[in-house]
Amino acid sequence: MDLEVDRSQLDRVRTMDRPAAELADGQARIEVERFGLSANNITYAVFGDLLQYWDFFPVPADPTDATPWGRIPVWGYGRVVETRGEGLDVGRRIFGYLPMSTELVVAGGRFDDRGFTDESAHRQGMATAYNRYVFVDADPTERADREPHHMLLYPLFFTAFVVDDFLADNDDYGAGQLWLSSASAKTSIGVAFLARQRGMGTVVGLTSGGNRAFVEGLGVYDRVVTYDEVATVDPATAAVYVDVAGNDDVTRSVHAHLGEALAYSMRVGGTHWDHDADAAPAEPMVGPTPEFFFAPTQLAKRSHELGPDLLADRMGAAWDGFAGWVDAWLRFEPADGPAAVEAVYRALLANQADPATGHVCTMTVASDLTAS
Repeated sequence: MDLEVDRSQLDRVRTMDRPAAELADGQARIEVERFGLSANNITYAVFGDLLQYWDFFPVPADPTDATPWGRIPVWGYGRVVETRGEGLDVGRRIFGYLPMSTELVVAGGRFDDRGFTDESAHRQGMATAYNRYVFVDADPTERADREPHHMLLYPLFFTAFVVDDFLADNDDYGAGQLWLSSASAKTSIGVAFLARQRGMGTVVGLTSGGNRAFVEGLGVYDRVVTYDEVATVDPATAAVYVDVAGNDDVTRSVHAHLGEALAYSMRVGGTHWDHDADAAPAEPMVGPTPEFFFAPTQLAKRSHELGPDLLADRMGAAWDGFAGWVDAWLRFEPADGPAAVEAVYRALLANQADPATGHVCTMTVASDLTAS
């Protein structure tokens, strides 16, 4: 069973129940247990064509329907339930990139003690970070009591960690201020948390009026302003801007206000899906041209410089501190079955989800769930 969206009209959704495909030699069937669903997944949809997110889990072609249906990737846990290859034993659990579905067929390859890579033909040439699956029983960051944290927050924190690492790697472009849009988004919260920990001068969070109190209560932003209050922040100190909202109007406003004080502008996400991510601006923005940030590029650079083990240790330590901190403000809620998952998706799409709620989902109805 799959939850699919119209790639050209993201608020058009359907649930499809197709017969299970027969496995070929070397393939394994993964039962999708649970996955996290957040504004990050809306970003995957917004930038799906630009960054090939739609290509990971393609929808079978239907000659009778010209609609460009797609499956939005999520992060979560699965279990091997059938195999026709070596290395993936039935019953073994994995963590990684999954579709909003009840199952996924993979072609396991490049096995090591910690996991494997899906070497299916349609996933060749894509970023390794998205094709890699970790064995749960071999993951040093795994804790049974933190599985909701892991599926919902770890991928977002992964992005936040690499964003912060990129800024630190570039000496924050000489800036003493860090501005973050969509300050209630968990990626933005992660960046703010890490920036504060390493002593970034001033962290400014931009948010909607409805989320202002929540964002202020987090304690990781030195100043919180709504989008229509951008001009109230003193632009005297050099700043870097990290755009998680993906809203050109907000970005234009920040650029115009900061002017020559804006040292660097980064675009990470698109939580405001109703703004065309690919549309060219009507006129050049003031200051530096926003640069799109692709986390795997920085990750590959730092892995080469530091070595994968040291980089993993640094991220593991940062993650442990962050995961413990979020328990003070985040509650997890399950969404069981296609209707419940669709409801969460629509709330996120409409920017109506409670930022203090973490949604952990399954396409399987609750009565059919197996114990983890």
